[in-house]
Amino acid sequence: MADKLTEDRVRGALGSLPGWSLADGKLHWQHQFADFVEAFGFMSRVALVAESMNHHPDWSNCWATVTIDLVTHDAGGITENDLELARRINDLV
Repeated sequence: MADKLTEDRVRGALGSLPGWSLADGKLHWQHQFADFVEAFGFMSRVALVAESMNHHPDWSNCWATVTIDLVTHDAGGITENDLELARRINDLV
């Protein structure tokens, strides 16, 4: 199991994660795509990465808007796995 990071460590990492913020103890991201197909295609790409990492986001899609929250439930907070998945998500945008 991954170790929960300190809030200072998470806030420091946010500087290299454009578009991400800290909300309710989770890494939070929201993006407006051109349309539903583009949003869903993005989610499909993220799903493949998440599955390869065995680390899955809490997320939702409302037409062209995708919202993602990352937290490692087993650790009770944000871990390096969450930061890595956020980096990989940013690479897909």
